[in-house]
Amino acid sequence: MLTIHCGQNHLKESKRAVNSLRDIVDDDDDDLEKVSWSGDPVGSISWSIKETASSSTSSLESRDSSLQKGYSSYSAFPKQASSYSLSSLFKGEVPHTQFGQMGFSSTVSRGNHFILAFSAGSPCTVLSPLCGSLVLTCFTHVHIFLSPTEILFQELEVRQVALCHLIHFLKETSEQKLLLDLLRFLDRTEEVALSQYREHLNIQDVEKRREFLKGCIGLPFSAEDTSHVQDHYTLLERQIIIEANDRHLETAGQSEIFRKYPRKASILNMPLVTTLFYSCFYHYTEAEGTFSSPTNLKKTFKIPDKQYVLTALAARAKLRAWNDVDALFTTKNWLGYTKKKAPIGFHRVVEILQRNNAPVQVLQEYVRLVEDVETQLNLATKYKCHDVVIDTYRDLKDRIQLAAYRCKVERGSAEEEKIDSILNNTQIRWKN
Repeated sequence: MLTIHCGQNHLKESKRAVNSLRDIVDDDDDDLEKVSWSGDPVGSISWSIKETASSSTSSLESRDSSLQKGYSSYSAFPKQASSYSLSSLFKGEVPHTQFGQMGFSSTVSRGNHFILAFSAGSPCTVLSPLCGSLVLTCFTHVHIFLSPTEILFQELEVRQVALCHLIHFLKETSEQKLLLDLLRFLDRTEEVALSQYREHLNIQDVEKRREFLKGCIGLPFSAEDTSHVQDHYTLLERQIIIEANDRHLETAGQSEIFRKYPRKASILNMPLVTTLFYSCFYHYTEAEGTFSSPTNLKKTFKIPDKQYVLTALAARAKLRAWNDVDALFTTKNWLGYTKKKAPIGFHRVVEILQRNNAPVQVLQEYVRLVEDVETQLNLATKYKCHDVVIDTYRDLKDRIQLAAYRCKVERGSAEEEKIDSILNNTQIRWKN
């Protein structure tokens, strides 16, 4: 295990780190002590690898040329199944591994200067703040002495904790070629595909990114992840069309909605839910056949009803389009009768409307549709929907609560008169 103190200089830190790697390389040779150092701070693993390459170009070439032979030479080693999926990546989940709590959730950040203990078998721990690339430098030295590359891969494959650290380091530092070589050696085809797919994040040109994503569709993902990649490509293609059209409308001043509510940002590379909100805000009434239609997006990407209603409600409420909000929850049966129905629950509808400063008349209509009486009373009291509170206490025949609520309304108001009228009604059989 590496145990290095923050106050030591970079040279001593690096040498001690190299010494501690003996249990990984299984070598008693003192050659690790003979590595020459310039004394300059090491900024990143790519710096270290470049330094190595400058002094041993022939070694690197032989390592690359012998890589293919290594696949067959070490094919007898057990291959670990992939723990990655795009669905877990999109949901923000951390893949679980056989190492318990270590996994890939450990923080390795050059910016924060936290380094993981690069050990062969002991539990993963976070060291004191160190030189940002200490462990990466140590790996580079192991890389030097375990050439060609497949020998290093062989040593790492039987030391799963160290292997896990290295894979995470390579991801963090974007050492794509070495990462892909390692994953191919381990026969982790889905992880290879995922690593290649993640390269789209480095492509700024939207057309080039679209073409890159199109090429990713054929990579060996799982069936579920292939669907995610296809959707990503389709979404970006759709966004390019919408962006071009809307930019033209906005520039030409031909659309009232764009004149009244100018766009604050481009829709390109936005998530699906953001794109749906944008579409519900600017293109809500468009026919389903158009690419920018919300119903077209819902159908194309199989957006669940709850997500669609929640997003459409937020967009139309922000525009104070109360008729659209009403239509969103109005359903009609085969006899022609209409009723209100909300897949997200009317209590959530009330909260969203209130956040968008809906008038009391609109709020009261949806508070009345909340089925649970206690929840209905709490919402009505909180948002001062007086008529709902008064009618509910009347229906509950709770004279005491109604009389107490009389003190909360404005004197001489219509609400006070309504309460007095109910309290004086001799036909109501009060329960208290």
